[in-house]
Amino acid sequence: MPELIDIFLPHDQTEGTQSHVRAWLRSVGDRVTENEPLLEIETDKVTVEVPAPCTGVLHEILRGADAEVAPGEVLGRIQSGTAASTDASAPRHTQATQVTPPAARGKAPATPARPTASPADATAPSPAVRRLLAEHRLSAAEVAGSGVGGRITVDDVLRHVTNDSAPSGRVALTGVTRTEGKAPQPAQSDAPAARLVAHSRMRRQIAAHMVESLLRSAPHVTTLFEIDLSAVLAHRAQSRAAFESRGTPLTITAYFLAACVDALRAVPELNARWTPDALEVYERIDIGIATALADGGLVVPVIRDVAALDLAGIARELADRVARARTGQLQPADVRGGTFSISNHGVSGSLLAAPIVINQPQSGILGIGKVEKRAAVVEESGREAIAIRPRCYVTLTIDHRVLDGQRANQFLRVLAQRLEHWEH
Repeated sequence: MPELIDIFLPHDQTEGTQSHVRAWLRSVGDRVTENEPLLEIETDKVTVEVPAPCTGVLHEILRGADAEVAPGEVLGRIQSGTAASTDASAPRHTQATQVTPPAARGKAPATPARPTASPADATAPSPAVRRLLAEHRLSAAEVAGSGVGGRITVDDVLRHVTNDSAPSGRVALTGVTRTEGKAPQPAQSDAPAARLVAHSRMRRQIAAHMVESLLRSAPHVTTLFEIDLSAVLAHRAQSRAAFESRGTPLTITAYFLAACVDALRAVPELNARWTPDALEVYERIDIGIATALADGGLVVPVIRDVAALDLAGIARELADRVARARTGQLQPADVRGGTFSISNHGVSGSLLAAPIVINQPQSGILGIGKVEKRAAVVEESGREAIAIRPRCYVTLTIDHRVLDGQRANQFLRVLAQRLEHWEH
């Protein structure tokens, strides 16, 4: 006999972030197959698909688009079995049989299933949408909803405000005033015309994460060194073809990852997290690489146990993480649990960035500026001379609760020594 199976949000979500339903890929009444993608969940770091726990018919959706959800929460239910009716109005069971997902086994029971939502509840505007409607003096009936069951989303409201007319007596965002029964007239304002570009869920959560790190969690301090990369670039020129013949690009970031191992061993408190009672220092070095996405987002995929890898292994893992980040193939585990981070902002032409906001709950982040040829005083055969050298600015932003400037400078001294004497 068919039974109702709960659809859970897996427990392996990104730590320290909120999760929201981005979109359902199936509608109530659709047939679904076990393990096929059913809905998308978005955090500030990654978008993941939640698969169907069984084969059957999507019976109900409890958490619609834009809803904030927690690991273990019931998102909807599937009527299991090949004989399941495709009639969404079929009688529902009063109690669903819960299937615990693999990630939840051995943990506390998931949040109890919510009572079945009525159609009116499922399409009711979210609090954010209601606030936006009130701000623009709109009613829900004026806005066409694109969500499940015609539910109005934030993007729907912004699209309506941007493209449609404003109520009588108000200045529209396009710089014109509309009056009932009259053609649009230029707005009586010196303000330039403007348009609204809706924030993506990822951008809003990145913003919240940055504010929390910089203004509420950690006092940021940045120290700056300039490093000569002559030895690194010479080694790269000699090795690049051999790496590429094995399908692995050899980037400057790979050298910095390797050098960070020496520096973190010298200053282990940077491979740690602050807690109210003690500093938690990690034995393993897992370094996150800040990676910009084409749509303006930013993710930080993590390379695990960097100390156990040689340069070839680091380059291979780095290429894999960056490629999967830019093609949307990262999993939650790929961006979770980093102990230190690197931001190579120089790849886009930046010379210096400070402070680079720390990726909480880490204690520091390394910034790498653009490599460019500069005049420098060097010592050759016991005499000083001016020479042209490839150099870059490197910053270390630290959580000042964890360590002081002297220790931050020691980290950068070790880093510079490793890079400037790479051939040794």
